[in-house]
Amino acid sequence: MERSGSFCRALPILFGFFVMGFCDICGISSDYAQEAFGWSNTMTGFIPSLVFVWFLFFSIPIGIKMNKWGRKNTVLVSMSITIVGMILPLIAYNSVTCMIAYALLGIGNAILQVSLNPLLSNVVTDSKLLTSSLTAGQVVKACSSLAGPYIVLFAVNYFGHGNTHYWFYCFPILGAITLISGLWLAITPIPHENNAQNTNSDSITSTLQLLRDKKILLLFLGIFFVVGVDVSTNFLSSKVMMIRYNWIKSEAGIAPQIYFLSRTIGALLGAFLMTRITEIKYFKFNILCCIVALLLLAFINQESINLICIGGVGFLASCIFPIIYSMAVQHRPDKANQISGLMITAVAGGGAITPIIGAAIDHTGIVGGILVILICVLYLTYCAFGIKIK
Repeated sequence: MERSGSFCRALPILFGFFVMGFCDICGISSDYAQEAFGWSNTMTGFIPSLVFVWFLFFSIPIGIKMNKWGRKNTVLVSMSITIVGMILPLIAYNSVTCMIAYALLGIGNAILQVSLNPLLSNVVTDSKLLTSSLTAGQVVKACSSLAGPYIVLFAVNYFGHGNTHYWFYCFPILGAITLISGLWLAITPIPHENNAQNTNSDSITSTLQLLRDKKILLLFLGIFFVVGVDVSTNFLSSKVMMIRYNWIKSEAGIAPQIYFLSRTIGALLGAFLMTRITEIKYFKFNILCCIVALLLLAFINQESINLICIGGVGFLASCIFPIIYSMAVQHRPDKANQISGLMITAVAGGGAITPIIGAAIDHTGIVGGILVILICVLYLTYCAFGIKIK
């Protein structure tokens, strides 16, 4: 009965991970925004920054405030901000309100990522199941990322009858889903965390001082680079097919779809396997295979092999984020809230890799861009084999 109750309480939290995946919609929706508002490529490229930059500014402060607000209340605050942002384009549809909507989506998502991961530990008390539960959350998030393009397409076809200028109706759809998620969580009784941290001593400075712990610093950089691998592979995938094989844009769109689908399957399989084998063994095996996939992608010019390798990176890297996050919390469980804020701050670093990849492609070709991702994976290999957590 106790396990059944924990499972029921975990369901609305896991559904919250679907809302967490909404940030990935900025990729495809920005193409429609560019067409609707006549934005330049430079302006369009600013849209993902509007979404992800808030992780840098909000993650640590929210990790501190969460000690006073409570994890569940913090999640509900994040969803409220997201809902407000998603209805703005309906009130006044123009480029400014859409940009504000993206910003509020990013702010809500940053707060959500800080608070939702530790909230899951309120109902999943078995440490052996925590990593697999966090990975199950990543499965739900991956499904959301996979559904994003279809949500935009539905908005265009259903509300606009094929007119792409009605793309912005994807925002209220996301808002409605967020509202359902928030109401479900609000009515679900969640055990309040037993906060052993001294909130009076919590500050941005004290959180940053956690980086003095060598293992926390290394794992922080691990989150930085694993998000970099995720964002960069998605960014690079269609370019590989267009540059190497002259695929048109609509054809090359299959590459990121394969990436997201493979990431979803990998997260689902990982959640199952990590209940049977240790997370670190799974980490080591996957990261070595990921190196092989990237080397094949870099030096084998064959369409099907390249698509398989793109999917392979998504599959193999899908569980690394929750593993590294879990390692950090297990290392300093007394600072779980602050570590959550600190680790989610590193999500902002994912956007720092793509400009380097763009420069590498301009100067050395597509292989140079792939090798930048490989460098990130090599650091993750060090995390897998070089960091020991008791």
